[in-house]
Order: sequence, then C-alpha cells, then structure tokens
Amino acid sequence: MGKAKKTRKFAAVKRLLNPKDARLKENQVKEKKRLEEAKANTVRRVPQVASSLFLSHNAALAPPYRVLIDTNFINFSLQNKIELVAGMMDCLYAKCIPCVTDCVMAELEKLGHRYRIALRVARDPRFERLPCSHQGTYADDCLVQRVTAHKCYIVATCDRELRRRIRKVPGVPLMYIVKRKYAIERLPDQGAPS
Repeated sequence: MGKAKKTRKFAAVKRLLNPKDARLKENQVKEKKRLEEAKANTVRRVPQVASSLFLSHNAALAPPYRVLIDTNFINFSLQNKIELVAGMMDCLYAKCIPCVTDCVMAELEKLGHRYRIALRVARDPRFERLPCSHQGTYADDCLVQRVTAHKCYIVATCDRELRRRIRKVPGVPLMYIVKRKYAIERLPDQGAPS
C-alpha cells in the first residue's frame, strides 16, 4: 500500500475563553456591581397628579366645554356634513367653545388647496385660537402636550393613534365621529345618549 500522508493543521490553537466572557466568575461579579450602581443612581420621580382629578373623574370639566380640535376632525366633519359647533352642542348638551391651536392651522395650510374649506371653517370667529410656544408644527404632539399640562379640554379627533396616546392621559375625554354624529368617551356623564 503506500504511506498515508499526514497533513499539518495550520493555526490549530487550544480553545480559550474570551477574557470578557460572561461565564467567568469575576465578570459576573463586575456585571452585578455595575447593575447595582446603575440602580442606585436612578432618579425616581412620580408624576404629580392634577388636583382636579377625583380618581378618573375630572372636576375641572364643566360647561362651557373647551374642545381642542384636530385637523382630521374638521375634515371628517365636512365629509359627514356635520356642523361643528351645533354637533358638539347636540353631543354634550351644553355650550362648547371649539379651540384651534396654531399647529392645527399650520397643518391645514400645508395640506393645500384641497382643504381650503376646512381652513375656512377653522378660521371661524366662534373658534378660539390658541398660540403655541414650542418648535415645529406637528399637531398631535402639540395636543398631547397641551392636554397633559392643562386637563380642562375635551380632545376632538378621528386619528386612532392620537386617541390611543390621549387615553393614557387620565381625566381627558375624547370626541370622535361615529355613524355621522359626534360621540364622547370618558366624560363622567357621557354626554347625550346614543
């Protein structure tokens, strides 16, 4: 037969653990120490609850209701042929003051020529104009920030994402459109019966 050839194995090295491997005991001790220090350095703050809230009941809400209006709420109201102020009064059985922020107006102006009727509705003298002091013109963030600071508003929107964000803020009712009329959510007396 012949002699079997032996091939040399190049770069065959004994397997070693990486010095930073988590299985080494000293690294486990270091990691535990680091986590304890991080836990000790964390600042714990509990957000202050508004004094107007009694559990989830908001005592600051009383007629005349101030309703913060979102861009898409105006558009959907026009599509469903609902008059804003009259529809709100039918829903809440009380006087309503629709409030439009600068961000909502800027968003309507950006939407262009197709939404000129919505812009004209938003410029109605019956609507209260609220100035914004922050940077940017993203209306959703503006409305959430305003409602978190002052819980004296009802938020009118048809945007699912914004409604989800506002539901996390306790004591703030939501108004939206259902079956061609306005519906209210989380108001203690729930407005008009459906």
